[in-house]
Amino acid sequence: MVEITLADYQNPKHRQAVIAMLDDYARDPMGGGEPLPEETKENLMDEMLKRDYVFSLLAFVDDEPVGLANCVEGFSTFAAKPVMNIHDIAVTKAYRGQGIAKRLLQEVETLAQFRGCCKLTLEVLQGNTPAKVAYEKFGFEPYQLDEANGKAEFWQKYI
Repeated sequence: MVEITLADYQNPKHRQAVIAMLDDYARDPMGGGEPLPEETKENLMDEMLKRDYVFSLLAFVDDEPVGLANCVEGFSTFAAKPVMNIHDIAVTKAYRGQGIAKRLLQEVETLAQFRGCCKLTLEVLQGNTPAKVAYEKFGFEPYQLDEANGKAEFWQKYI
């Protein structure tokens, strides 16, 4: 049976589970294919704990972490309401295809509604077809304001 839990960043079990799940995701080709840096493992939980606009959901099966959603609240200036970004969502390889991501997404949506958010956002790699299919089934679609100008792209610049 799958249990979805809001992570308590002060709970050692939850801290370890978030790091383990995020490291597993980072090692996957869809997460970059590299382990988390040790500095990230050492500092992530304390840094997330400082921010009340960040939360994580954990999926457990038989007390073992099998899924993770890390979320960060932002703000829509067009709607004058908060937006919930699903920054990371991952399910361990052995548990994919069993509806765990859907359960995580449902709980994120519930928490986002409770916070008064107007929408959910996430990023997905072009080649991650299984994830794209799952997101579309849940109601996500590529972001675009005007068909003539195309879909939005996710860009970054390290500083």
